[in-house]
Parts: sequence; C-alpha cells; structure tokens
Amino acid sequence: MKILVLNCGSSSVKYRLFDDPSPSSSSGSAGPSTGSGSSSSGGPRTLAKGLIERIGEPDGDAADHTAALQRVMESVDLTGLGAVGHRVVHGGPLFSAASVIDDELVEAVESLVPLAPLHNPAALSGIAVARKLMPDVPQVAIFDTAFHQTIPPAGVSYAIDATLAERWQIRRYGFHGTSHAYVARQTAALLGLPPEEANIITLHLGNGASATAVQGGRSIATSMGMSPQAGLVMGTRSGDIDPTVIFHLHRVAGMPVDEIERSLTRQAGLQGLIGDNDMRTVERRREEGDPAATLAFDVYCRRIKEYVGAYLALLGRTDAIAFTAGVGEHSPLVRAASLEGLSSLGIEVDPARNEKGDGIISPDGSRVTVCVVPTDEELEIAQQTRHALGDS
Repeated sequence: MKILVLNCGSSSVKYRLFDDPSPSSSSGSAGPSTGSGSSSSGGPRTLAKGLIERIGEPDGDAADHTAALQRVMESVDLTGLGAVGHRVVHGGPLFSAASVIDDELVEAVESLVPLAPLHNPAALSGIAVARKLMPDVPQVAIFDTAFHQTIPPAGVSYAIDATLAERWQIRRYGFHGTSHAYVARQTAALLGLPPEEANIITLHLGNGASATAVQGGRSIATSMGMSPQAGLVMGTRSGDIDPTVIFHLHRVAGMPVDEIERSLTRQAGLQGLIGDNDMRTVERRREEGDPAATLAFDVYCRRIKEYVGAYLALLGRTDAIAFTAGVGEHSPLVRAASLEGLSSLGIEVDPARNEKGDGIISPDGSRVTVCVVPTDEELEIAQQTRHALGDS
C-alpha cells in the first residue's frame, strides 16, 4: 500500500512516499528506515521525498499550496496510491487518534485554529488542496497532540479559574506526539519488551524540544503545554517561564503583547542566551571558553535533568531514557550533561558508547537503560494512516 505523507507549513510542503509502512515491517529494528530501496531489516521503503519551500514568495518554489501539491503529483509516481496522511499540529481535546478526513473533521480542525493560529491553517490548506486534487484517495489527519490525550486530568489541568479554562480550552495538550509514540515503541523493542510493559522517558531534543513520560505505551506526562512554548529550553523558545515576566515586560518595560510573544518564541531559548539557536555553535563556543555559551549549555541541560527527575517520580519504575531528534541523536555532550550525577538513581552513561551514539549508551547492568533512538515522525504518520483505514 502506497501512502503519501504531507506536512504542510504556512510557506512549505514536506512530503514522503512510502510503499509499505505497516508496523510489522519495521518492528524488528530500533531505528527507522530512511533510505530509498529496501532497508537491511526488510522494513518499509521510501519511494520519494522532498521539500517545497518559500511558497507564495517571489523567488519561492511554488505560487501557492495548490501549485506545490501539483508539483508533487507531477514529480512523484503516485500510481496505486492508497492514502494520504496529513500532519496536523493541534487536535485540541477533540482527537485522540488518527482520523479519516471528512467535512465534519475539517470543521472541527477549523474550530481549533485559535489554539494553533500559525500551524492549523497551513494544515487545512494542504488538506483542502489534496482532497481537491486527489478526490478518490482516502485522506487521514494525524495530530501531534493525540498521543498525549491519555494524560490524566491532574496532568493536563492548570490551577486557574475553572470557568475560564473550560470556556477557552485552556489546558495542557502536549506536542511531538508522533515522535514520542514512535521512539517509545522502538525503545521498547530495543529492550526486548512489549510496549505495554515498558516505562520510558523520551527526550525529543531538536530546535523544538519536549520530554514525555510513557507508561505502558501511553503518555502520562509531557513538558509542552497549551502550546509548544512550555517546558524545555529550545532553539528560539524560552520553555517554562514565570508568567509574571510577561506582565512585567508589558507594564514596566512598556512592550506590547505581540512584541513579548515574538520575543519569547523567536528570540528566546538558546537564541536569547547567546544569539544563536544551533547547539553545535553553543558547544563550540563553550569549548572556546565563552561564558555565555557555558551558561546557555548549563541552562539547557539542567532543564532536561529537572524533567527527567520529575518523570522518574511519576513513573515509579523506569526502564529506559531515550534521546532522539537533532540534538538528542547527535550531541554526546548534551546527553552526558543532562544525566550527570544521577548514578544513585540507576542512571549512568558509558563515555565510549555515548560518543558512538548508537543504540544503548549506558553500561551493561544499569538499572535504567539509556538509549539513542532515531525518530521517524513521517513513518509514524504513515503507519497511523494505515491503521486508521483499518489496514493493520
């Protein structure tokens, strides 16, 4: 079954075409199949992938999303296409699983635009165009928030006026759900455990970053909140911050709310601390003795450690901690520093294994296994698309 995965941003379309993304075809490997052609484990094949950027801009790759998707259809062999899977960032409280797209679902996603004003409209554009250009192909929406719908009420409720919270849908939703779900399942396989028996802390560390406690295959806590702004320190986002900072900047510094929002989402995090959002730059400057880079690195890793400690307490028993995404998969320094000093809790990192950064990086016999597990959100979307259509 061919499945086309579409991730439509406001000015971009990322796509990937799979030939057989069934879960059984990849369950035997701790890492994803990323190349074209057959993987060594006999997993799913990527037939085509690409990125169309700067849509609508004078020098962009396409005039609009219709032109972008027409370009995909012209450049990729979609013969025998079985389904299209769309990434949708925010499903609010309405969606707990991948769902087949119809007019009712589109209306529901439109109602959630206030919760994700930058992301959901782009996804809706992609859905509308794909339904128009491929009317006979089933379309499925996969929500970043869906995996976290299993978090209990005590983990998603904010201690604010309950009437306000209910009226304006204010609660923790969590994001990166496809990545956390995929990595938790792959980590369980690496440990030789059924997903429903494994307790895992997944650390998705990229330009956006989040931590999740997964108990028996179900998310029970996650660091991002009503938006992707909360939690860990990120490339350009602050992560957790006292809300009084916002009041102070508005009342005392005289900054408009829009300017404060832009600062905390685009000029904060690593960018705010050292003027660069790339962890590689942070590490290089830290090595050169730059005190600002040292502080940025320490703040970044301390926040991760704080969440690891909290999730160890929530899980009670933890089988593994899994690092994933750009920083998580490629920075031995961050992995080591984030778990430093936790040996009394059964958490250790083997320096040689960590430097190699492949699979298990903790010493043999450790109470908690520490892993590096590459994520593959597009493969997860394809697999969930197939499952939603009843083809498992």
